[in-house]
Amino acid sequence: MNTTGPEDRGLRLIPFRGLRYVPERVGSLSAVTSPPYDVVVRPDGLHQLESADPHNIVRLILPQAATPEARHRQAAATLGQWLSEGILAPDPEPALYVYEQRRGDLLQRGVIGALALSGPADGIVLPHEDVMADIVADRAALMRTTAANLEPLLLTYRGEDGPAGSTTAATAPTTSTSGTNAVIERTVRRPPLLTTTTEDGFRHRLWSVTDPGDLDEITRDLADHQALIADGHHRWATYLRLRAEHSATGPWSYGLVLLIDTARYPLQVRAIHRLLHGLPVDRAVAALSGSFRVRTVEGPLPEALDALADAGTGAGAGAGSNAFLLAGDGRFHLVDRPDEALLKRTVPTGRPEAWRNLDATVLHSTLLDHIWNIPDDPEHIAYIHDTEAAIGKAERDGSTAVLMHPVREDVVRDLARQGVTMPRKSTSFGPKPATGLVLRSLTLG
Repeated sequence: MNTTGPEDRGLRLIPFRGLRYVPERVGSLSAVTSPPYDVVVRPDGLHQLESADPHNIVRLILPQAATPEARHRQAAATLGQWLSEGILAPDPEPALYVYEQRRGDLLQRGVIGALALSGPADGIVLPHEDVMADIVADRAALMRTTAANLEPLLLTYRGEDGPAGSTTAATAPTTSTSGTNAVIERTVRRPPLLTTTTEDGFRHRLWSVTDPGDLDEITRDLADHQALIADGHHRWATYLRLRAEHSATGPWSYGLVLLIDTARYPLQVRAIHRLLHGLPVDRAVAALSGSFRVRTVEGPLPEALDALADAGTGAGAGAGSNAFLLAGDGRFHLVDRPDEALLKRTVPTGRPEAWRNLDATVLHSTLLDHIWNIPDDPEHIAYIHDTEAAIGKAERDGSTAVLMHPVREDVVRDLARQGVTMPRKSTSFGPKPATGLVLRSLTLG
């Protein structure tokens, strides 16, 4: 890694002129926001967002048309129309944005900005999951056509750990005297640019940071840190692809992100479930005979998920602890205690033991590739964040939902620091930023 200056050692977050909805031109800010594009997986969810307001951001991030090219052109035309009509407008000067999410006792704060892009070899931004080439190609085409970053990635760093690479966990103090957290704490005492509460119960607030002293304080603080991609691997890969197509020093060399200090604001880690198209549950269960223990467990869903957690004792707990919950026939089937000899034959070697023990590794290497013979492509597998949505679709389609247990964050971070990526869609960190509160145009800077 080049270490000629502080901006080259670690994270470099720069201000930009945020594109934001003009409140007077829309029904409400909550009606124009959306979850990230890959969370809006159900047609009913998409239609609900589209009908909430004619200017809902989903019309940009998931445009509907007959072909991919038509979808991308439609998104670009919609964005241009909204700008010309004053639905969206750029802020008057470049800024970083303090972003707060709150629901009940859960509080999360971070900074949104344009982050200098870097590859995995630089050790500045650490991916922890593989990506799917077709999704990267689609996101790249959308971003290329709209010339905009439509939603921020979620990145985490350990502000109390000191220099990048440190693994010491620390309890965040109540207040900070300097650095990014100090700027955040000063900023949230001011009136916000916007406040809205979304359907999921989260209250969102946004402030701009334009003071040169505050911006410099954030720059100095972040220069000594590395970040983990918590959510947005495909969009980060998209950023890197588009950077390679454009000038290395222009706006395409930066990407829109939300940075969260998880030493102060720990994220929740959830699983992403699999829906196996065309595989009925009875066939899935029958194929496991002699390879895994399979038991029918009682519902309702929360109790079945508790049984899954007890069986696995958490993903990454060690060899033989892998567990999965199959659903789709009105019952729950707990799959655990894999045959050790089978794992040795099917799980690739040459990776750390923690990677070999991951539920997602065993699912893909042993179950999907070896037992069920299911290709990992959109025609055969869907990735669904919401547990009930996965079960409901499996029951409607006569398919199998494979419910997963979340991976511990320390396992994710340790593997990422070793340069080891996990199977795609292994984790879901949250809460995720709402899409639509601030966008970044690549023509405005």
